[in-house]
Amino acid sequence: MKDKGKRIKLGLLIGFAVLILTGCSAPKHKEDKLVIWHWMTDRKDTFAELAKKYTQESGLKVEFRLFFPPKIYSQKVIAAARAKTLPDIFGILGEKKILSAFIKAGYILNLSPYMKQWQDTFYPQTLRVVTFNKDNTYGVATGIYGVPIDTAIMQFIYNKTLFKQAGLDPEKSPETVEEFIAWAQTIEKKTDTSGFICGWGEGWLLNALATEWAMNTMGEDKFLKTLKGEIAYTDPDWIKVFSLFAKLKSSGILASNIVTITNKEAEAAFAQGKAAFSFNGSWSVNTYKKLSESLDYAFFSLPRASVDHPIKVWGGAGSSFMVDANSPKKNLAIKFLKWLSAKKQQEFLAKETNNLPAIKGVDDKLPPILKNLLGTFRSLTHPNIWPKNEDSRVIETMNSGLQQIVMGLKTPEQVAKEIQNKKEKVSFR
Repeated sequence: MKDKGKRIKLGLLIGFAVLILTGCSAPKHKEDKLVIWHWMTDRKDTFAELAKKYTQESGLKVEFRLFFPPKIYSQKVIAAARAKTLPDIFGILGEKKILSAFIKAGYILNLSPYMKQWQDTFYPQTLRVVTFNKDNTYGVATGIYGVPIDTAIMQFIYNKTLFKQAGLDPEKSPETVEEFIAWAQTIEKKTDTSGFICGWGEGWLLNALATEWAMNTMGEDKFLKTLKGEIAYTDPDWIKVFSLFAKLKSSGILASNIVTITNKEAEAAFAQGKAAFSFNGSWSVNTYKKLSESLDYAFFSLPRASVDHPIKVWGGAGSSFMVDANSPKKNLAIKFLKWLSAKKQQEFLAKETNNLPAIKGVDDKLPPILKNLLGTFRSLTHPNIWPKNEDSRVIETMNSGLQQIVMGLKTPEQVAKEIQNKKEKVSFR
């Protein structure tokens, strides 16, 4: 899930391009090696080491090629698809409908025939992100179309040192929105730091948090009915969700200019002890380690807005690799991905990158801060496993509206009406 923040923005870019893709056969690769494209700068050295190890074990050369930033990577994949020069293995950034377009164009191999016992090694919640079930809304043949290499989840985070300075128990986290706000206000008063910081200049972070609070407020079923158009965004439960952001604004705990801060800026500020709370992904463990060795922090689940429905945690496969359906080295690519997702390599990836593993059985090798997150796997939710996704234009309207609520420019009711109007407009086009 790292760089997921850019995926919604990338959706339209990739989506329009993929519509014109065709499924012609690709030319054979002349190089006697497996070529893998990726965008993960934090894993460049780790991937290189794994490639070297695989070559030593198998005799087959493997080359990871990094393209960054994610927008450049996605453009590279599109261009290669048009030219029929995709690498043997690559990843897709974007919503599940983007992945489905590449599949239907004939560029991604259905791995189900090769997944017999292999699929049982994965966390099912992680594998679901790259799986298309029968009668899916995308019209894709039933199957598994990717190999997850890690799992990512979204959680709240708190600074234990600031808790101690404010006289709060550093081993206890807030359970409700009211407690969260009260504790953040206490820390602000006693430590002269911000109560909460997050990269809300990137709308996806607002959207992920709004989704979690929506499912807790109205239940998953009603939330999904909204995506289908059966429930309006002007429904009282949605007003409650949007009002939570107005409540955060009026409480005074939000960092200055929070709606212009990027996720990287928020990570740096939290690592420097400038805020008591944040909302970020599990990948931040690696980020915080690089930014501050002395940071003492912990993750905790969504502060409840309601006791009527369970908490759902935004998460699933963090990063996945797909096999080029037209590669003459498909079998070699599958063999390598089986090796990459095996226990020994997953342990190495978890240790070197501080990311949650994609497979079961690696728990005892994880650092405590990651191991404590495994209990949330039962509650994971993600757009890529929902039966229907919201239109990207509606999502954009929601994200912009939430930013305006946080800035005090619009009321929850006004934003709800704007979102619903956009929903109705795009539904009848």
